[in-house]
Amino acid sequence: MVVSNEPLWQDAVDNFVREYDEAVVYADRETILQGPVRLLGNGWVELPTGRLLSPRAVHHIDRCE
Repeated sequence: MVVSNEPLWQDAVDNFVREYDEAVVYADRETILQGPVRLLGNGWVELPTGRLLSPRAVHHIDRCE
């Protein structure tokens, strides 16, 4: 029998992850980050360093194309 240590819902959450190569992250009217980010399915923003920004800290994200 194969037993996984990953939660069963992990695949469903991974379908909602968005990755942006160039984005600007804002907290209210102030820019807090410019560069690549991952928007996780639970609303948290993952930085390239692995740090996470709370959904409460982020006002909006603009994609740069």
